[in-house]
Amino acid sequence: MSFTPELIAELEVLALFNLDSSQEGIKVHNTASKELIAAAQRLYDKQLTDQPDGGYLTSLGHDAAEHAQQLLTILNVAQPA
Repeated sequence: MSFTPELIAELEVLALFNLDSSQEGIKVHNTASKELIAAAQRLYDKQLTDQPDGGYLTSLGHDAAEHAQQLLTILNVAQPA
């Protein structure tokens, strides 16, 4: 299994969510890139969000976003010199 451009776009959308508040969602506007709009729809189709244009995370979506954001943190740590 590898990271496809579609999966990377979905990870980018998941990274937009503020995990500190379950009352804060996102909206992917129709002016966003086609890739992000499609990614938001796929996350909805996978039942990770409650709206096809973002909305709020479901319980499973919260878990996925948490893991995605943790992975970004791990990978963005500066490399030792």
